[in-house]
Amino acid sequence: MTELIVRSGGLSTTVQDTGRDGQYAIGMPPSGAVDQYSFAVANALVGNPPGAAALEATYLGPELEFTDARSVAVTGADCTITLNGEPAPTWTALRASAGDVLAFGPIRAGARPYVAVGGGIDVPPYLGSRSTYLLTGIGGFQGRALAAGDRLPLGEPADGAPAAGVAVPEELRIEFPAVTELRFVVGLCAYRLTERALRSFLEVEWKVTKDADRVGYRLRGGSLEFVEREQPFGAGRDQANVVDLGYPVGSVQVPGGDEPIVLLNDAVTGGGYATIGTVISVDRDRVAQARTGGRVRFAPVDVEAAVAARRERRVRLEKVRAALVVEQR
Repeated sequence: MTELIVRSGGLSTTVQDTGRDGQYAIGMPPSGAVDQYSFAVANALVGNPPGAAALEATYLGPELEFTDARSVAVTGADCTITLNGEPAPTWTALRASAGDVLAFGPIRAGARPYVAVGGGIDVPPYLGSRSTYLLTGIGGFQGRALAAGDRLPLGEPADGAPAAGVAVPEELRIEFPAVTELRFVVGLCAYRLTERALRSFLEVEWKVTKDADRVGYRLRGGSLEFVEREQPFGAGRDQANVVDLGYPVGSVQVPGGDEPIVLLNDAVTGGGYATIGTVISVDRDRVAQARTGGRVRFAPVDVEAAVAARRERRVRLEKVRAALVVEQR
């Protein structure tokens, strides 16, 4: 079996694919790549099917040694990479040979780089997905982040991968704005906030705290007041509490009203904190690249706009694949 040798796991690198969908009813979050766009483009650059497992790193990427010839690509965060010590471009199809080493330098912008290798990371699927769920230690490679000495099994590369040097056009790469706008469907328990508090939530520029990971992003920057009421049985005394309900991925809970939390791919599936709406699925890509100390703001949209945004991302990915074919010719 061909393997990829991990010389260093970086800060926190995990195996992820499109996610473990369909298990929410048993309390299992989807996991999967948080930035699905960068993940999909990385797979396209090495000729993998869209759902092939790849690596998601946070802030500092891994150091990887190849044991045979493979296509490899790095997308996502704006970072420096080297192949055998020589600078190499991101968002570009690269070719590695046996003994070659891919390494990461500093990240200039964003938070999460993605590494796809031709053939995909061929770890055993768990409940239909190869994604790692760190909180319970399942999926991925032994249910954990990568560490030095790990040897990742690789699948058989597909034919027709883009040639080395083929790159994604600049206009189809992701951006890193000073303030990340997150489109937001107001709902769920938004009725628990006063009108003034809801306006404030949408007007404030929130700062990403150090508590920002695959479970959720805790934000700071404002204070939200709740409509006073006599709490129903089972909700507890805190006005930020409700009777337990399900948490959609991307929903924003407001425990205490001071530090909203955007719940992400590894979050618990339900609880008793009020959730006031949901970041649209496409913009979870943007959350994934927001970093500690960065700023975000919420822009209210309706469900139709959310569906349109998802359609636009699909068209954008089709443009990427078409551009790679054209450039290869």
